[in-house]
Amino acid sequence: MNYILKRVLAALITMFLVSIFCFLAFSFIRGDPASLKGGIDVSPEQLEILREEMGLNRGIFLRFFDWLFRFLSGNPGNSLYFRGETISAIVQERLPVSITLALLSLVLILFISIPVSLFTVKREGGLLDRIINILTAAGISTPGFFLGLLFIFIFGFTAKLFIPGNFIDYRENFTGFLGCLFFPALAIALPNSAVMIKFLRGSLFQEFKSDYARTARSKGAARNYILRCHVFKNAMIPAITVFGMIIAEVFSGSIVIEQVFTIPGIGRLLITAIGSRDYPLIQALMVYIAFLVVAANTLADIFIMIIDPRIRPPGGEIK
Repeated sequence: MNYILKRVLAALITMFLVSIFCFLAFSFIRGDPASLKGGIDVSPEQLEILREEMGLNRGIFLRFFDWLFRFLSGNPGNSLYFRGETISAIVQERLPVSITLALLSLVLILFISIPVSLFTVKREGGLLDRIINILTAAGISTPGFFLGLLFIFIFGFTAKLFIPGNFIDYRENFTGFLGCLFFPALAIALPNSAVMIKFLRGSLFQEFKSDYARTARSKGAARNYILRCHVFKNAMIPAITVFGMIIAEVFSGSIVIEQVFTIPGIGRLLITAIGSRDYPLIQALMVYIAFLVVAANTLADIFIMIIDPRIRPPGGEIK
């Protein structure tokens, strides 16, 4: 069994275990979904009818596999809070917003961290290098929601660069939609960029001290040439692993940021579902978010295997 198949299989097992945990957690938690759906005036007879219609009278294993089958078929059920709407329709409405916010955050992380890391390596020990180290330490310790509030005050209320609370639908004006997501994405990107800079900078310095870099310097190769053609690629291999972890942090951090900037994405929807005790919707959202995180980390592991020949299957062939 080759490496890619093992990683995909591990991802599928992880998702299956996550689905079991989500289902069991909300099966034993206090609060009957039938009572929540019926309201405070529901009679015991009506409550029993609702429980029968929702399948709550069946055994837990039958309920789990029925829920899992409906989830995989694209019909995880109906929301209790958004009455009359299916969960799949609600998620499809909000998912493009959260994915765009996450992708924009990841692009900003790469555009910030890679040039800054390369600059610090070229200016090792200089004044700007020390300033960047201080800013990196501050960025790591600053939570994203605080930056979000700071951006709203500075760029929203003071500089008037955007209207706090204003949101433009991507189907109406995609450019305006990206403009609404820029500062939220920047609030997510800056702390994670600081983590990436710190790790990538250390990896670059470590590669510069390796034997092949010293050999290249002894042959008269310029520092920029060694950095561009040899050191950077090898330093990026462990950095990709960290980037996979950052992807998970971006998706989890966007939950709070969406609430701060009132962005109608998956994160804000999850907070609404928790506040209204909409257990079916919470279950589905947790599985959706877990799927995005597991898929991103699996793709990062596969990409590392592609660029790093040391972990390829015997014979050097990627299967």
